[in-house]
Amino acid sequence: MNRPVISVVVPAYNEEMNVKPLYDRLLDVLTQISASFEIIFIDDGSRDDTVAEVLKIRALDERVKLVSFSRNFGHEMANTAGFRTASGDAVVIIDADLQDPPELILDMFEKYRAGFDVVYAKRKTRKKESFIKKSTSKMFYRVLKFMSDTEIPLDTGDFRLLSRRAVDEINRFSEKNRFFRGLTHWIGFKVTYVYFDRDERYAGETKYSYIKLMKLAIDAILSFSYKPLKLFSLFGFLSAGFGFLLMLYWMIKKIIFGNPTNGWTSTVTIMLFFFGILMMQVSVVGEYIARIYEEVRARPLYIVGRTEGVAPEIVSDKNEVKQYGADYEA
Repeated sequence: MNRPVISVVVPAYNEEMNVKPLYDRLLDVLTQISASFEIIFIDDGSRDDTVAEVLKIRALDERVKLVSFSRNFGHEMANTAGFRTASGDAVVIIDADLQDPPELILDMFEKYRAGFDVVYAKRKTRKKESFIKKSTSKMFYRVLKFMSDTEIPLDTGDFRLLSRRAVDEINRFSEKNRFFRGLTHWIGFKVTYVYFDRDERYAGETKYSYIKLMKLAIDAILSFSYKPLKLFSLFGFLSAGFGFLLMLYWMIKKIIFGNPTNGWTSTVTIMLFFFGILMMQVSVVGEYIARIYEEVRARPLYIVGRTEGVAPEIVSDKNEVKQYGADYEA
């Protein structure tokens, strides 16, 4: 079987209303590139009819393929499964909500033909998103850039194109707490950008609450930097130095003036402040240790419940083939 010229990976969680409109727009775009392509939907344990909608389209077009998880494993794991499944010379990843325009793939593919291995879709504007969402997103990327030891491109989501060799390098990673947007830049190779105005969601509701976005931010920082530890170490030394100087001050004051310092409030306040800093330091260390614990357990990254058009051994984590439901269709 010949390798497709281009593969499109679509992570989807409860996106039944967006599957068909997305497919229609992708079909218009991909046929302009080549007749040899594949569209891979990664169902992240959807509770609606996302799988049924994908199967309806596959019944008419076998270039559409499905990988369905046994439960929800998260967006990063869906990206991982998609990259392990995709076989194209170029691989595009795009969310199912149609906020990222599929038509931009034409420009991305031209950049790929020009010799670039990673083509990012960089947002210029974000339509109909709240001021809080825009502000927190902007702040997230700036803080991440400052905290990370690896440069993370600003204002880019998951929408991007990678060459075959870039995808093969990504597929070598086995870490569990992964930040896909950082990994694609960490591997290196030639990088470029295309710019676009982000649309509003076509249908349905966003799956990222502020709590999930906060977790993503923490995972991103801890996955690509030791700066939190370094910053708290620096703050600890500064605090210890300040405490030592303050101790000398009170001792000298007592020797000269002969009266002890009064004030339980100031004493308790200082103690609470430094104990708070200490607990924050312990928490940061605990986050790193928790990630080490998850890695050494060596559990599979995800479990595939069903595939259509994809050999189970290709996508299954650690080649542990567990198939529940429909069989693989050649």
